[in-house]
Amino acid sequence: MLTLTSASSALTLFPECKTQRRRFSISAAADYKFPSFLPKQMEEIKDPFARKLATRIERLPVNVSFSEKSIMSSCVKPLIQSNQNPVVLLHSFDSSCLEWRYTFPLLEEAGLETWAIDILGWGFSNLERIKSCDVASKREHFYQLWKSYIKRPMTLVGPSLGAAVAVDFAVNHPEAVSILKSFPLRLYTTFLAFKGVSFDTGLDWVNIGKLHCLYPWWEDATVSFMISGGYNVSRQIDQVMQKTLIIWGEDDQIISNKLAVRLHFELPNSNIRQIPDCGHLPHVEKPDSAARLILEFMQNHSCQKKAQLAPTEEVVY
Repeated sequence: MLTLTSASSALTLFPECKTQRRRFSISAAADYKFPSFLPKQMEEIKDPFARKLATRIERLPVNVSFSEKSIMSSCVKPLIQSNQNPVVLLHSFDSSCLEWRYTFPLLEEAGLETWAIDILGWGFSNLERIKSCDVASKREHFYQLWKSYIKRPMTLVGPSLGAAVAVDFAVNHPEAVSILKSFPLRLYTTFLAFKGVSFDTGLDWVNIGKLHCLYPWWEDATVSFMISGGYNVSRQIDQVMQKTLIIWGEDDQIISNKLAVRLHFELPNSNIRQIPDCGHLPHVEKPDSAARLILEFMQNHSCQKKAQLAPTEEVVY
């Protein structure tokens, strides 16, 4: 995961967390009112953290050059306004903002102004009239959303493919990003990505991850992205000037930790931290550890800025 953040006043770390993985009763389903644009299958989701975050998803109009009408773009907006620069959370390939259901509340509890954004082509935006979802379209859409609503340099956090989105965005729009952080078949992939997940929990997580696939435009948007060649940021990595934190799950079964070490050497001014007993997506499997590393990195960055003016920073998961 890549996180880009800007310096501001000192941060206070969140209180000691009680559990490493948020537990829930698979049969518990509180009475939540979901936005009408979410697929009706949202009612079948059991995970209370996903259900609670889903109630906060909304659509904001975003104007882009490749559409005559505004794109009603899905995201979770912050409940609080802060003097510090906001934290903006991206998701991984073909996923949605619900991926942040465990870590998002921890960051808010710590007092951070936190956004969770759906990348164009995935998530719960209305793409009925959108024909292009290539890399350039995704970048422009995210920039116009940032310019219209966030409006300040941000700490940008992206897991897996979201890290590539973050690198591409940071290189093309460095004024928008201060620190970068990155986290680097669905049922099979779920059990590859996470360590020690029960079948019932894994199945519920699969259903959460494929909710956005139920929209009629999902297939065209995904094919458009794949045909475009996707993200290839290998030549951009050495252009990232922000300080960077790389966070990696020690037991990642999808991407070798050798690539984490290689990324550490290729990214200027970067640090690397591994989370033990953790798979591919630390912010889902070990949200307490992921949130703490993000907060500590931001706090250290803020303290350094007080001592002297330094280049903007970047964090990678």
